Amino acid sequence: MKKEHFFKGVTLLVTHYNRSQSLEQLLKSFIDLDCRFEDIVVSDDGSKPEHIDYLQLLQKQFDFRLLTTPKNKGLGNNINKGQDAVQTPLTLYVQEDFTPAAIFPERFEHAVRLINSRPEIDMVRFYAYFEYPYLKNPDQGYYDMVFNLWRPGYRKFYMYSDHPHLRRNNFFAKFGRYIEGQKGDFTEYSMMMSFLKKNGKALFYRDFQNLFTQKNSEAEPSTMKRESWRESDNFFLSQLRHLYRHLKFNFDYLI
Repeated sequence: MKKEHFFKGVTLLVTHYNRSQSLEQLLKSFIDLDCRFEDIVVSDDGSKPEHIDYLQLLQKQFDFRLLTTPKNKGLGNNINKGQDAVQTPLTLYVQEDFTPAAIFPERFEHAVRLINSRPEIDMVRFYAYFEYPYLKNPDQGYYDMVFNLWRPGYRKFYMYSDHPHLRRNNFFAKFGRYIEGQKGDFTEYSMMMSFLKKNGKALFYRDFQNLFTQKNSEAEPSTMKRESWRESDNFFLSQLRHLYRHLKFNFDYLI
């Protein structure tokens, strides 16, 4: 018999936009892993009518609170209105195109224990595109993220990320609300800088590639659009991109 994992005091917050089948996959994955949360909030960013109709069907099946808006207002607004609705001490934030792995329940239980036992920790990160370069104090796969401006490399700035993470309900009070009316990249970057400047503390799960997977199907591709130069594999553009980020991140942090 499978063990049921009930995460009291935790709300699952999912941001959604035009990918209702991906959302269904995410919610079903948690059910299959016998994970239950005290509350589930789905914040929709003005999806097409066919997706709203499907969300309403899913709401009956998975019993979540659905927040909608008449038109698309961007990532910042979608996270803000979703977080405003959370009533528990902790929030597990996940975008709709992620799927938890089989080891998630046990690993998440430890994350909850860590954040509850260490009041200085603001968030626990579960996924990334690369390993954070400066980690210390291992604890069952979790590490303290260490930021120091004078250490080499620009990747040290990426302490905060919109990827799946656990955070406290005082997050807005400490770091401010997400900037609205801007592109998603800028919104995330602004929160990253606020997190650093206000001395945010975070834990990082080092084996992140085995905790969550990000799935984008042909039927529901990623809705995040980036300028081509940001993702180009061209060697010259890649080196120019690294230099640009190094200079910009240091300048923005210091001003």
